[in-house]
Parts: sequence; structure tokens; C-alpha cells
Amino acid sequence: MKKVLFILIAFVMVSVSCNTEVKETNPLLAEWDTPFNVPPFEEVKVEHFVPAFEEAMKQHKAEMEAILSNPEEPTYENTIEAAYYAGDLLGKVNRVFGEFNSVNISDEIQVLAQEIYPKLSAHSDEIRLDPRYFKRVKAVYENRDQYDLTDEQLFLLENDYKGFIRSGAALPEDQKEELKKINQELSVLTTKFSQNVLAEVNRFKLVVTDEADLSGLPEASIQAAKETAEAEGVEGVEGWVFTINKPSMIPFLQYADNRELRKEIYDAYVNQGNHDDEYDNKEILKKILNLRVQRAKLLGYENHASYRTENRMAQNPERVFELLQDKLWAGILPKVKAERAALQKMIDKEGGDFKLAPHDWFYYTEKLRKEKYDLDESEVRPYFELENVRQGIFDVAKKLYGITFTPIDGIPVPHPETTVYEVKEADGSHLALFFMDMHPRASKRGGAWCGSYEDHYITKDGKEITPLVNNVCNFTRPSGDTPALLSADEVHTMFHEFGHALDGMFSETSYPAGYIAWDFVELPSQIMEHWAFEPEVLKMYAKHYKTGEVIPDELIEKLKASANFNQGFALTEVLAASLLDMKFHMMTEVDPDLDVMQVEKEYLNEIGLIPEIYSRYRPTYFRHIMGGYDAGYYSYTWANVLDEDAYQAFKETDIFDQETAKAFRDNVLAMNGIKDAMEMYVGFRGREPKTDALLESLGIK
Repeated sequence: MKKVLFILIAFVMVSVSCNTEVKETNPLLAEWDTPFNVPPFEEVKVEHFVPAFEEAMKQHKAEMEAILSNPEEPTYENTIEAAYYAGDLLGKVNRVFGEFNSVNISDEIQVLAQEIYPKLSAHSDEIRLDPRYFKRVKAVYENRDQYDLTDEQLFLLENDYKGFIRSGAALPEDQKEELKKINQELSVLTTKFSQNVLAEVNRFKLVVTDEADLSGLPEASIQAAKETAEAEGVEGVEGWVFTINKPSMIPFLQYADNRELRKEIYDAYVNQGNHDDEYDNKEILKKILNLRVQRAKLLGYENHASYRTENRMAQNPERVFELLQDKLWAGILPKVKAERAALQKMIDKEGGDFKLAPHDWFYYTEKLRKEKYDLDESEVRPYFELENVRQGIFDVAKKLYGITFTPIDGIPVPHPETTVYEVKEADGSHLALFFMDMHPRASKRGGAWCGSYEDHYITKDGKEITPLVNNVCNFTRPSGDTPALLSADEVHTMFHEFGHALDGMFSETSYPAGYIAWDFVELPSQIMEHWAFEPEVLKMYAKHYKTGEVIPDELIEKLKASANFNQGFALTEVLAASLLDMKFHMMTEVDPDLDVMQVEKEYLNEIGLIPEIYSRYRPTYFRHIMGGYDAGYYSYTWANVLDEDAYQAFKETDIFDQETAKAFRDNVLAMNGIKDAMEMYVGFRGREPKTDALLESLGIK
């Protein structure tokens, strides 16, 4: 997941006041008397949201009406800037609700989401599609040369104007009404899709009652499963419970000797939302795709992919396919086929009378890793204790940017497991607050993401608002006397999400608004991954949780030697998901008979995906494309070109070169959202990005 920008006018900000009675009864509507103006999470109850949203939308309408009915000639200040500062209360309420709907999910919250999100969509459309609004914005845009605007203001104005066109402001009234209905229906369907995935994750339990079926599993995984069984309270069962949350599932797939049980848990994972029951997502996804086709055609685009890529670095779907299919897919298939052959050879050598299947890949990959590099992931985990890795990312940030992270108490948090840190500049001045929520639970959606409770901006009266940034992950929990020991993949993820967090902390936006090219948004996160396993960095944080011993050089060399191991699989499943996402959104006509699973099968066969690998996300649990990453999952790979090329700037000097880090902060992290993506990159690198570093890292140059 990622830095959250509330770019809809419905979610931008201005201070509002509430009457005394409301203040006393609803914390969402009161002035927040909290440190750093953090949302009063612990005071908020579910019943507070509906009246808070109603009041916030009412106030926002009144604020916008004052702007739109202003008899004065439209100017940047009385129209564009005024709108940025409108809707502060609505933005605050919405952010708190979004957090409840992500990390404190309950049945009541899910029902409420189905009610609230369509209303928010309607509210936003009512404002955005008001002809008076577009008329004023158009007037300011056409007369922009007469204002003494900063580069940031010009960038925002241009994107505002284009955004109005893209959101249907120039449509005739009858088509605007049609667009509103589509947007509201999409809001309902995308919310329901994600709720179904969460329900699927929570209801599957692989219950093991025979200790023999635990053969091969690390002790930490067995202990965690025992604790899950006790917590889940599986009636009448004494045993162990494994789930399709990745910290539980992945070790099972890697180490469990029982092939049938590996198949059972993996089949449950790859068939989420595909059981023809109340949580089935096939029909929902069909409706979503068809509605997106309708909306794209209504707005004058050939398909949804063309609509979504237009204001990104890619600019059009053809450039996406050129990178993914022409440059990468053709080059990676031979590698993944060679990996398949090596795994099959191991199966045959062991006397296995079967062909490699998807649920075998993880298991035999670990065996091959052990054989080839004398490296077992369970050998590495003891050096990746979560608290040490956390300190590692903080130390890397300090060496690069001079910033420090100090635990801080007395801050309201969305969940008791959340920890908070005050972030300070090298000179000791306050920069941001950083919230971290690290472990899975039934009330929390899966995956990992970065968001914010507040972005950087300057108020109308000149006060600087500092960021409140959060990282949410689903990492391995502590078990018994053993602390949380992360996998190498989880370490990568922690560095990744921390990169997004730095992007939010270093923001220098002047307004509560911004426009980030979605295929640029992963650069700040993916470049941070490069530091994770640098030998110099490993020596900083990789310490054995029992002995405190720094990771030995021998183990570092093994990690380095195996860095590209199984790389074909990793890239293939990501590219498959990215291409499938684009395929779905290249639809040019509504298809009432659309079979999403059949499209998946036929298309992935067509491009040559081997049957031993599934797309990283299959259609019925592809939550990324429910918003933001629709026709945009390719962004991770697009940004991979950028991060590999950008990291070379550090390698050409020193990985902790502070001049290079300052150039990256000043040109990219500080400007993200208020400057053109390519201009930012060229400002840092001195030239446009090249694919050479990525292709070389993949061995397919």
C-alpha cells in the first residue's frame, strides 16, 4: 500500500467550529485537544460517525456555496485556494473512519461503510459537477498568466483544471447524472469486494490435530499455530491452527512435509472470493469492470486503462505493455522455466512420483536454496527480530538524512498495538509523528500500507501543519518466549513502507492538496529496499535475538549469493498480475456475460504463464484494483526502473552519501505531489531514467 493524498475536493481542509452541545457529545465534531492534533481515536465510538459525517458534509456544502456564489471575479485566492481550505472537518472525520475500516474492522463498521461511502461519493460529485465550480476554475486557469503564481500553484492549478475535465465537469447535465450513479455504485461494489476478501481470510482455518502433520515446520511456526488455536477457540479441538494470513501460510508452504495439507491451505488462498457463496466476488468484479467501461466511454476514453494512465508517467497503456510485455516478460520466462526444471529435478531426485504444482513451489524452493547456498530462511530469521529491524530503518534514515526517532507516550492511537515515534530534524526541530502497527488480527485488513492522519501544509493564517504518518503491516507475531522474528520478505516490506513514510514526512506541500503520478508513487518506497540487505546495513541491525551476536560474514555472503535466487518466480507472478489488471481494463465495451475467471485463464495461457505459478493476485481477491491501482498495478514494476536507476546514484558515491540523500530529499521526497514526476526525477538524477540497471539486476539485459 502507500502515501495517502485526499485529492478530492470533498476531503480538503479548513478549520471549522462546532456548537457546545455537539462538542460535548461527539469527539469527532469537537476541537481536538490532543498532542500534535492527533485524532482522538480512543474516544470515538461507531455511533459517532453518522452524525459527524452529516455535519461535516453540511459544513462543507456551506463553505463551497460561499465560494461558488461569490459575486467577485474568480481568482486563484478566492476560488482555488479557498476550495483547498474548505472541508477540513470532512477530511478529519473521513480519515478516522478510514482507519477504523482498516485496523478496527467490525460488523458494524462494515455495514456503516456500505452506507457512508456512497454518500461521500454523491457529496463529492454534487460539488465537483456543479457547473458554477468548473466555470470559476476554468476562468482562473485561462487567466493564470495574470496572477503571480508560484511553481507549486501553477502545477496544482493545471492539474485541478484537467481533473475537472477528467471527472466529468464539462459533460451535459444528463450525462453528469449518469456519471454520479456510476460513481456511487462503484463505491458500494468496491467496498463490498474488499469486505468479502477480509471475510474469506478470517473464516479459513487449517486445523491440524495430528502432530505428525507438523513435520518439517520450524518450532516458531508450530508455537504460533498453537497460540492461534487457543485464541480462535476451535470447539472440541486440541491442536494447531494455520490461516491464510501470510505470516502463518508462507512458513507452512515453505516447510510442511505434508503435501496434501500444503495444497489445502494454498488452494484456500488462491480461491478467495471464488466459492459461489455469500463472499463470492466474481459477479461483483464483473459489475465493477463494466461500470468502469461505461464511465470511461462517458468521459471520452476508449477504455478505463487509457483513462487511468493519461495523467501518469506512462501516459498510455501501450507504454505499459512495452515495458511489461516486450522488455520484461519475454526475458523473464526462460528464467522461471529454468527454475521450474530445477525444482522438478529435486522432486525426481527425492523419488517423488508427481509433477511440480503451485503448492509445491515454496517447499522445494526452500530445499533448493538449502542445497545450493547452504541457506535456510529459518537460519536467518533469528537475526531479524522486529525491534532490531525497526531500529535499523531508523538508523539508516539518520545516516542519510540526519533525522531521529524517539518513542513518545500520551498520543491517541487507533489500536493498542500501535507504537508512536516523534521524528526530529538533525537540529532537533519537530518534523512529524510516525505510527506503526505491525501484526495481523481478525479486525485488520491484510497487506501492508502507508497512510496519514495529516499531511504537511500551511494554514490560511500561516501556521505549519506537520505530518502524522502511519505504517500498517501484517508481520509475524511474537510467540511464547520468542519475539517477532521476521522473514527476509518481511524485512523488505518494512523498508518499503518506511520509504513511503519518509515521503510523507519530508513533504513540503503548501496546501492540503497534491497530485502524484501513480506510477511514480512507489519510487520512494522501493529505493529504500536497496538498503535492507547491504552488508554495512545488516551489520547495523541484524543481531541474534538470543545472543546479540551481529550477523556473521558467512551468512551475509550466503544472503548476497542467493539474492537473485527464485527471481524468475517473484517477477513472473507480479508481471502476471500487472498484465491481467491491464487486460481487464482494456475492455472497450460492456460485456454482460463477462466471466472474469475465464478471462484470467485464457489471457494468462495466451501470454505463456506456466501452470505451476499463479498470478500474485487472482481476480476475486485483487484488492489493489479496487481503488488507486486499477489499471495501475504495473506501477510497482514501472517504479522498479526508477528505483534501480536512482540507487545507482548512491552506489556511484556511497550508500550513505548525504549530498546524494539531500538531492533525493529536496528534488523527490519534498516535491512529490507538487511537481511533475519526470521533472522531479531529472532534478535528482540529472537525466531521465534508464532501464539498464533494472535489466542488469534481472540478468535479462
